[in-house]
Amino acid sequence: MICKTDREREGMRAASRVVKAALDAARDFIKPGVSTLEIDAVVEETIRSMGATPSSKGFQGYPNASCISVNDVVVHGIPSLAVVKSGDIVSVDITALLNGYQGDAARTFAVGSVSEADKKLIAAAEEAFYMGLEYAVDGCRVGDVSSAIQLYSELNGYGVVRALTGHGIGHKMHEFPEVPNFGKKHAGPTLKNGMCICIEPMITRGTWKVFIERDGWTVRTADGSNAAHYENTVIVTDGKPEILTI
Repeated sequence: MICKTDREREGMRAASRVVKAALDAARDFIKPGVSTLEIDAVVEETIRSMGATPSSKGFQGYPNASCISVNDVVVHGIPSLAVVKSGDIVSVDITALLNGYQGDAARTFAVGSVSEADKKLIAAAEEAFYMGLEYAVDGCRVGDVSSAIQLYSELNGYGVVRALTGHGIGHKMHEFPEVPNFGKKHAGPTLKNGMCICIEPMITRGTWKVFIERDGWTVRTADGSNAAHYENTVIVTDGKPEILTI
């Protein structure tokens, strides 16, 4: 179990501020007609301007500074010359490394005029995060976070992706424990004061089932339904959890 010292927590806060700035830059840049590759360039420029490096670039061969996933792509969409259009929903997932510490967060943005169903999907992903966050406190178990996300999402009619999970974070992008978005209460590892985790609901308007495209990265819903992703880096405390990427 990796619990962070006060110094390490400060490092995590600084890295997370970089991620927040890059997400804000992406949000402000996204509009109909821009390519996902252009969005990625804005993300990378923001990260590097703050003295950090994009953790995903080169990670296990991934080619870009961010993952940009449009509509039915759940996560790990590779930026390209494809342009976004009004009515699309675009998930941007960013991890940055600053002075040996990682920050990680994701948002789903509406482009132009989107359907009411997609607006509700985006809002539900964020609300599911907060449902799970309530249990990111000392003495709770990972399953408490997971089951809260699943219960809220499924009661509202959304599919909860099972093939991908949240995770611990620190000096490495992915640390122990895994933090699924589904599970049983009072199950899994016990959360301890000072742990840093990423809680990241990935929900769909249809099935929870997904598949990976031939590029080895792009994860799509099996039924073509749209998906939303909401993630923050969080410090577990013995009181109110601390969100670092807001």
